[in-house]
Amino acid sequence: MARYDNICEHDINLDGKGIRVGIVMSRFNIDIGEGLLSACTAQLIKLGVREADMCIATVPGALELPLALQKMAATGKYDALIALGAVVRGETYHFEVVSNEMASGIMQVTLDTGLPIANGVLTTENDDQALARMSEKGADAARVVVEMVNLLKVI
Repeated sequence: MARYDNICEHDINLDGKGIRVGIVMSRFNIDIGEGLLSACTAQLIKLGVREADMCIATVPGALELPLALQKMAATGKYDALIALGAVVRGETYHFEVVSNEMASGIMQVTLDTGLPIANGVLTTENDDQALARMSEKGADAARVVVEMVNLLKVI
């Protein structure tokens, strides 16, 4: 769908056939993590990613996500990675530290490796917000990695 004459445009491609995806899920706030994971894997399958082309690893908390993603990226086994989890605000400044450092770490792994990584980690004020958002966020993370893998192939 070209919007501009004489300007190259890359179409959105959500065909997941043949794409290998690594998923790292934080076990902290496990119910939310499992909801994210369920929605994510269901969407990947809907987009054509085979179950055999997915691998799931879990880590204790959000701060451990970047290191596990970095190690998975270094294997060369994956076309894209997904980080899943939930950081729910508590009564201390710890929420900001965890949220900011986790997100920064994920972005650093993305830029260092050139591998698309979807940040599917919710950062919410409370559990109710996280529960309300987990299905859409999990599915969105799946769409992001499939689209980005396909985009990077044609750029």
